[in-house]
Amino acid sequence: MTERALWVAKTGLDAQQTRMAVISNNLANVNTTGFKKDRAMFDDLMYQNIRQVGGQTTQNTQNPTGTSLGTGVRTVSTEKVHTQGNMQQTGNPLDVAINGRGFLQILMPNGNTNYTRDGSLKMDSTGQLVTSSGMPLNPSISVPQGALSVTIGSDGTVSALLPGNTTPQQVGQIQTADFINPTGLEPVGNNLYMESASSGPPIIGTPGLNEFGSLNQGSLETSNVNVVEELVNMIEAQRAYEMNSKAISTTDQMLSFITQQL
Repeated sequence: MTERALWVAKTGLDAQQTRMAVISNNLANVNTTGFKKDRAMFDDLMYQNIRQVGGQTTQNTQNPTGTSLGTGVRTVSTEKVHTQGNMQQTGNPLDVAINGRGFLQILMPNGNTNYTRDGSLKMDSTGQLVTSSGMPLNPSISVPQGALSVTIGSDGTVSALLPGNTTPQQVGQIQTADFINPTGLEPVGNNLYMESASSGPPIIGTPGLNEFGSLNQGSLETSNVNVVEELVNMIEAQRAYEMNSKAISTTDQMLSFITQQL
């Protein structure tokens, strides 16, 4: 029985180590544009039935509770929490924040499309709008050379004012993608997500229409990490880790007492 307690407490230590890793990652990305915090989810492990609940204790009576011994806990998932982050005014005309549902579509070097909430766009040497890592939007949008100003509308319309003209010229349309289950997207780093079987296929639409979030030019979406909440979670994880460690220490003392009596 004491040996079982050691293994149960060991699973508790593993679970709290995972939770601390998730909390640490959230805090490390508190200033990452468009970052969505993670949370660790746990399941209890299988139970060993010593005495079956509902079993017959006599011909006419049943056991009302039974005896089941749990075998610990396991990490079942770490899921993204896709709540809206705050809007931070930057004044940069190429910065866009999505106010509501949706993701920007990013074309990867292998031809696949990934998705992001990070709207800190840049222009490459050809005038093409790209991410901070140089990945172009999908569909691609290029700003003509010598453009005096660039305007990104709330519906994703991109227009540029060229020298000698008084009316801006439309140069492209930013389309956003939404998913039935955004939590099912697979994070791949660099503020990017990848479609998975759990997320479902992307639903492409125009920002601001049909429940798609609108675009805010000159703004960026901050991370949705609440530092105070994460610090409280850290304290909880630390105390839970200490309690599981204490359970191992106490079980060790019990085993030591038994061996001393032999």
